[in-house]
Amino acid sequence: MTEGVVTAPPSASVRQVAELMRERNVGSVVLVDEQDGTLAGFVTDRDLAIGALTDGRDPADPVAAHASSPVVTAAPGMNVEEAAELMVRHGIRRLPILDGGRLTGIVTLDDLAVRTGDLELAAHMTAQITRAALPGFYFHDRGG
Repeated sequence: MTEGVVTAPPSASVRQVAELMRERNVGSVVLVDEQDGTLAGFVTDRDLAIGALTDGRDPADPVAAHASSPVVTAAPGMNVEEAAELMVRHGIRRLPILDGGRLTGIVTLDDLAVRTGDLELAAHMTAQITRAALPGFYFHDRGG
């Protein structure tokens, strides 16, 4: 788990979040409500590149409109296999960790590959997550 999670309020603009990703060298930002600290959404660089910035929308628009919600999360005590299964089941590459409702970290596909040292597991998970996230590409468009 990486403890330094990059966060932003849901009211932040698309441009602000994109700049934050560039400055912090991350591919995702967790949106956290300013009032109560709850998770309000999750936005990735792909969400911004494919959804927010390529369809002519104003980069000053609130990023919350492009975020995934509700956010799939895990608990700190979850083992690697459970986290991997959850990520594959939901087709996600990043899994925020909540402890008592408070954001305490994030587990990424890269974290699992590095921490376990199992490159075969990482390759398998990448394939499974991609298939879950893009089922039309793998099964419909290619006739499968």
